[in-house]
Amino acid sequence: MRKLFLIFVLLYLFLLPGTSQVSSYQPGEKVRYLIHYGLISGGVATLNLSTDTVAGKEVWHSVLLGRTTGMADAIFKVKDIYESFMSPETELPVKSIRNISEGRYRRYNVVMFDHKTRQDSAILTSDLTGVHITPQGIHDIISCFYWFRNHILPDIDNIKKGEMITVMTWFTDELYPIRMRYIGIEEVKTKAGKIRCYKFNPVTEKGRLFKTEEDVSFWFSSDKNFLPVKIRFDIFVGSFMVDLVSYDGLVYPLEIKKK
Repeated sequence: MRKLFLIFVLLYLFLLPGTSQVSSYQPGEKVRYLIHYGLISGGVATLNLSTDTVAGKEVWHSVLLGRTTGMADAIFKVKDIYESFMSPETELPVKSIRNISEGRYRRYNVVMFDHKTRQDSAILTSDLTGVHITPQGIHDIISCFYWFRNHILPDIDNIKKGEMITVMTWFTDELYPIRMRYIGIEEVKTKAGKIRCYKFNPVTEKGRLFKTEEDVSFWFSSDKNFLPVKIRFDIFVGSFMVDLVSYDGLVYPLEIKKK
């Protein structure tokens, strides 16, 4: 009887909604990308996940840093930093930082997320625009991709080609829905070797940069990491690529077809 009670308690704890452990990523994950235009290297990007604290509570802290290098840096210097502080239990952001430096343009914005006070909505407080009431379960631009890796991609076999996945985010101090259309499976070449990937096209807004709604593509590894491996931006002047260069601290070994 005592053993049955213990088993019941363990099952109760581990099967409660919101208490399951994240399996597709973990603190210590570090990924580095090369940004290039054809054969011309234009910058580097890093995406690191670590543990931190916000208001005395442990969080997972993700930092995305993108910056120009070489000739591109001399012509138009860019250093953009996006930070997301996420609850390990819900994977929702509790704090978000956007620190932009592009040429002479500067923008620094901190947003605090309150997902608990109201049951039907979230309360966001921006240091630039004040208080906003948004739909419950809202993400920032970084946390949404971790959530996507851990909640959407593991169920990829039930997603049909052409199907759209929408995640509501808060970006540049406004509601910004991320809509990802599933394209299918493709093999991607990287410096480490070939990686089988799931391809998605985020719906883009036609205008100054993009000709169509499908001018951005994401490739996620088809193993259990669902790691972002490659991004392509097709703009009026050509295609910019963001390619995986190195990685560390993954939950699972990255499945690679060696050269």
